[in-house]
Amino acid sequence: MDVDYDVLIAGGGMVGASLALSLHKHSQGQLKIAVVESFPLPPLSDTGPSYRPSFDSRSTALSYGSRQIFENLELWSTLENHVADILNIQVSDRGHFGSALMHCGELEWPALGYVIENAWLGNVLLNHLRRHTNVQFISPASVEAVTPMAAKVQLDLQAEGGETSCSASLLVIADGADSGLCQRLGIHRRVDEYAQTAVIANIATELPHGGTAYERFTAEGPIAMLPLLPDEQGQSRSALVWTFPEDDADAAMNWTDEVFLARLQQQFGHRLGRLLKVGQRVAFPLRLSFAEEQVRRNIVVMGNAAHSLHPVAGQGFNLALRDADALAQRVAAAVAQGLSAGELSVLQGYLRSQHTDQQVTTLFSDRLTKLFSNRQPVLSLARNMGLVMLDASKPIKSRFTARAAGVIKGRDMELPL
Repeated sequence: MDVDYDVLIAGGGMVGASLALSLHKHSQGQLKIAVVESFPLPPLSDTGPSYRPSFDSRSTALSYGSRQIFENLELWSTLENHVADILNIQVSDRGHFGSALMHCGELEWPALGYVIENAWLGNVLLNHLRRHTNVQFISPASVEAVTPMAAKVQLDLQAEGGETSCSASLLVIADGADSGLCQRLGIHRRVDEYAQTAVIANIATELPHGGTAYERFTAEGPIAMLPLLPDEQGQSRSALVWTFPEDDADAAMNWTDEVFLARLQQQFGHRLGRLLKVGQRVAFPLRLSFAEEQVRRNIVVMGNAAHSLHPVAGQGFNLALRDADALAQRVAAAVAQGLSAGELSVLQGYLRSQHTDQQVTTLFSDRLTKLFSNRQPVLSLARNMGLVMLDASKPIKSRFTARAAGVIKGRDMELPL
């Protein structure tokens, strides 16, 4: 007999796992949830103080708003000893006078944000999921077919033991920006190619970062340096996101470590002293893309499958986490009132509640990217005057900082970028 779930989440990455935990929390464990993930589920691992970061660990920036969500999910006490605090954000434009410094004390927060290693965050999410008997993790497996029914969706799965089927009142598609499920269901995407490629790597630095994240706009593209915890040898390090025009990225990936560090030092400067070492480099093309439909009866699209943003403002995962928490609250409340988890009116209500946040966050990231990627002299002067004004005006800077930290949402933060 087919298994019937309240919610089946296709994609067990950080967004899918966070959604499952939020659904469990807001429903007080009353929802029957499945998470289908194509990669094998890793074995239970140590999440105690013996965990040590490796030099090349990939990381994610969490906003202060995301911390508040994880606190509500009772996860922050496990995460907080393994995050690097972002106490300051310094924004500058190479070769120009304008700059701005934002500090957490201006908003009376403990930090503007946090940087956490993906491996550690994933570890914590999965280990907490395994504690809940109402959540089933099906891995490695994939959703091969989706058949809409009157009040559910029928799902054909390909798992290790062979083909199987199940049904769910709500299917959440969280399988990434190139979502195969969206393609099969005819959910189209709008794509704006930035003609840019991001090169990411960890950088060892002579001086400690002191909790400062740097956003440096240069002729070769934006450079972000985010604070990380020291590696297991105690070496200070920062996470680099260096955006190149797509035609230049291949060359940058092929530079020797010495050339890469020298070019980066030239563009970034000596704010962190000498740049000592570069870790493994990874490149990925940048685009703004979003699903033209996010909800249908019994179906929701979430995470990068719903909207994939430029990383310059670090908003992608944080927006997805806010979406996940909002959806979980709506679904849990609906089921408690006797409605189906996939009721179209419930899903439309969720989308209405998040629409402005999604629109403004997308606009914020997109306009920031285009403004600082344009080298026209008039725009260059205008943005540098803007940085000066931002730094000089406490009310504007506070609102800008709150938007970046994921606390101000919606039309309260429609800045003229």
